[in-house]
Amino acid sequence: MKRFLPLIVFAVMAVFLAIGLFLDPRKLDSVLIDKPAPAFALPVLNQPRLPPVTLESMRGQVWLLNVWASWCVSCRAEHPLLVDLAGTGEVPIYGLNYKDEDAAALTWLRQWGNPYTMSIVDRDGRVGINFGVYGVPESFLIDQQGVIRYKQVGPFTREDIQTKLLPMVRQLRQNPSQQNPSQPDKKEGA
Repeated sequence: MKRFLPLIVFAVMAVFLAIGLFLDPRKLDSVLIDKPAPAFALPVLNQPRLPPVTLESMRGQVWLLNVWASWCVSCRAEHPLLVDLAGTGEVPIYGLNYKDEDAAALTWLRQWGNPYTMSIVDRDGRVGINFGVYGVPESFLIDQQGVIRYKQVGPFTREDIQTKLLPMVRQLRQNPSQQNPSQPDKKEGA
């Protein structure tokens, strides 16, 4: 039995690896949904004289935090959709430039367009870690009270924006006190 132990361990590991290969990382649930967004205080990209942006300074509005980087290939695919979304004025988009060089980020925004109301800089990735970022791009819809209501892992598609993001933005704006916009209102006594 002892001599088969390495083979058994290898077989178990192979099964778990095979299962992992077929999981969709875009369907990973975030433990932060319906929880307050992590506090942060970060500088604005290329604006060192401005005070740091904080979660507290964002209260009172529904907004989208998009984690991006100039070195991210998937961010480039998503970027035209964010530029289009920003043009609608439906939701302000704030960028979280993740583990990037300022010069590269600025060049990238000049080349591809800037959908961000403001882009803040997370040079060491600590804020991304606090938000549970698996990789870039990722986006978080945050309500007026600073609560995360939706997380998009990976790049948005047009369908994601039209069928998931925008309906939730509109619902949060109409009913800012609602606890969970992804679930219908519960009636008392039901």
